[in-house]
Amino acid sequence: MSRKRVSVIQETYSGRNVKFHDNYTGANMSRTQFVHKIKEGNYPHYHVRKINGLYTPVSNPDGRLNTLD
Repeated sequence: MSRKRVSVIQETYSGRNVKFHDNYTGANMSRTQFVHKIKEGNYPHYHVRKINGLYTPVSNPDGRLNTLD
């Protein structure tokens, strides 16, 4: 299994992710910077959703089913 491209390095008290780290390039990004780079097409495995009025980075689904067996 390969390592994740992006990791969350800071979140708010309520759980909103606000700082991200690109594990391949070593770059740290704010939520706004990451959203901008996703929209530019630099992160094809991520998309942007508007959650509670803020654009939020979200990873694309991987197609696996979540089952509790």
